[in-house]
Amino acid sequence: MFVVSLSYTQPMAEVEKHLEAHRTWLDHAYAAGHLLMSGRKEPRTGGIIVMRASNLAAAQAILAEDPFHKAGVADYQITEFQLSKAAPALQDWLEA
Repeated sequence: MFVVSLSYTQPMAEVEKHLEAHRTWLDHAYAAGHLLMSGRKEPRTGGIIVMRASNLAAAQAILAEDPFHKAGVADYQITEFQLSKAAPALQDWLEA
C-alpha cells in the first residue's frame, strides 16, 4: 500500500488547466482497482492518494500516467506501508 502526497509546483491557474484530465485519470485508476481514496489538501496545495501496487516501481508507473505528472504541475512523495488492520468496509484491501 502507498500513501501519495502531491504538492503543486505551479500556480493554481496552471494546475486547473489539467484538472479535468487528472479527474479522468483518477476514474480510470479507480476502475483498475489501484486507488482506495483521493482528495485535495486543505489548504489547496496538492492532494492525497491512497493506492495499492505490487511494488514501488509499479506505483511510480501508475502515477507517471497522471496528467498532473505529465504536465509537471505536481511533485509526488510516495510512502509505502504494510496494511495490517482496516475498518470492516476496507477488508478487501488487507494484504495477505
